[in-house]
Amino acid sequence: MYYGRTDRNCDCPYKAVVEVCDRTGSVCVVLWNSVCVGWYRSLKPGDIISLRHYRVKQRYQAEPDDIEISVNSRNPAARISILPESSVSPEYLPPTPPYSFYTSEDLLDRPAGVVCDVIGLLTFSGRPERIRSKDGRGAELLEYRWLRLEDGTSNQPIMVKLFSTSQPESHRKLHPLSVVVCSRLKLIRAEGTDVGLYLTNSAYTQVYCTGLGHHSEMSYRKLQPVRRFLRWMRSQDDGQVLSRALIGGSFTHPPPPVSLETYMKDRRGEPGFLRGAELQREVERLCYRERRTFCIQAAVTMVTYSRRGEEDRCLFWTDRPSSLSPLHHLLILPLTPSPSPSLSPSSYSSPLPLPSTPRSFRPPLSSSSSFSPTSPSSAVSPLAPPRPPDRSAGKSRKRKLLQPQTPNKRHPWVTLQPEQNNKTVILFEASMEFLENTNADEEEDDDDEDTSSFVTAPLHPSFSPVAAETLPMRYDHGRREEQADAVEIGGRADAIGTFDSALEDYYTLRLRALSDGVSVDAIFLPHSSSSSPPLHHHANTWISILSHGAFSSHTPPPSPGDLIGTAPQLSNQRLVCVLEACHLGGATTELILSRAFHLTD
Repeated sequence: MYYGRTDRNCDCPYKAVVEVCDRTGSVCVVLWNSVCVGWYRSLKPGDIISLRHYRVKQRYQAEPDDIEISVNSRNPAARISILPESSVSPEYLPPTPPYSFYTSEDLLDRPAGVVCDVIGLLTFSGRPERIRSKDGRGAELLEYRWLRLEDGTSNQPIMVKLFSTSQPESHRKLHPLSVVVCSRLKLIRAEGTDVGLYLTNSAYTQVYCTGLGHHSEMSYRKLQPVRRFLRWMRSQDDGQVLSRALIGGSFTHPPPPVSLETYMKDRRGEPGFLRGAELQREVERLCYRERRTFCIQAAVTMVTYSRRGEEDRCLFWTDRPSSLSPLHHLLILPLTPSPSPSLSPSSYSSPLPLPSTPRSFRPPLSSSSSFSPTSPSSAVSPLAPPRPPDRSAGKSRKRKLLQPQTPNKRHPWVTLQPEQNNKTVILFEASMEFLENTNADEEEDDDDEDTSSFVTAPLHPSFSPVAAETLPMRYDHGRREEQADAVEIGGRADAIGTFDSALEDYYTLRLRALSDGVSVDAIFLPHSSSSSPPLHHHANTWISILSHGAFSSHTPPPSPGDLIGTAPQLSNQRLVCVLEACHLGGATTELILSRAFHLTD
């Protein structure tokens, strides 16, 4: 659709741009208004047409010597007909439509801007999203989706950022395990990253896929690159391909660079850092499925690890400053507050081991032990006999009440789960409170009436669970139509929960803007690299994980418990945070942390 002059009424404001050729060359043909409606769906590449009664004019927004053929229903009324090949003399037959198929291996050393065709097995079909047109012409919001194609020629998949091509039937059939052919794609190379290669639309891009009978009608089916791909595809195992076939979910490509210097160089000419309030305003202005990238300077004040649907039980760390000294809480708590205001050893959340606890006495911190609620029959067993409470007259009433439930710094408590299936599992559902001791020794001052040194277990964190549209789904071939409808624009998001998710766990980071103190929560998915595994080796510390956006592919990832246990490393650290925002409909806006770079003095 196009937008014509305001002083004229047009019943069919449509146009289609096609390319025609004969033995002397090629030219652009524009079908206007009712001619477009009548002929666009009837023409396909390879058709031989007769075209009469048209106008020739300079092509819009092109070089001075570049022309186009304008075909309209009047002034003059064009005449188009499709001719059978047998009715055309051999000397006037146009050449066969040219194809230039590149494999994933060929694309690795091709220059940016080259136009090519690709064929591949679809293993990932992203959700449709929209971005604003940078040139300001035509539609303000452009719809696109990401495709991942495999052809067996290299370890790198073919990534395609496919914008709408006026082929709605074809786009609805882009299911994983389909054979997809995309013609006339343009190669884009992103600087500063090793996996920044992808293809996107040109003016004449078309897409053909399994399920609509396209492949049997097209002339490319006889070409050698296509036959070679089909031989590779027949050698693949369905189960192995299904195991890596995904649909929907948040997806970022190309991934941002892993260094702040390279990232800032790539951002030249774009808006700078936003204040926290400005970020909130920009996010609120997003249209449905509109996606934008924002950048802020912030500090991390809370980290949570959750599983989808089990957000009421999580691991989390929070940094809460006090008037005297920094106070760090490292908690593994069920997020259901205790019905009783008083704390007892059987209901009090058992603290994690303090740094002073010998390593041999520290129970392992793992994700499996962090999601089991305390059993009513659980017993509280100290690692060493706790010191008897001091009931001297100098203590305040508040300290007397808190003393039996306050864990000794040297001897933390642990909660033991009864044996199940001959295995003893140590559960952590407790809080640990670090309070910096300003005295030279570690003994309590009984005469000190400052109750600020006693802090009860903090309240559980309040954060929104991850949206169903954020996590990719495993492809379900038997329900492929229902699955595709769920991720489409305007689709049923509630149906996504009925499919298996490729990811069940995620992290949430609370970011406090350094400029104005406004806080926002962002989802972080380090176990789901946006494209292919990162090529850089790093130490799997918080700073390196955030700067790479993923765990290191060269070493096993840390357990969630270990990662939350080292979250105090983020305290008071200044970060440049790259956020991907997408409005998912209603009051739901997705905010993904794709990178966070450490700022040094």
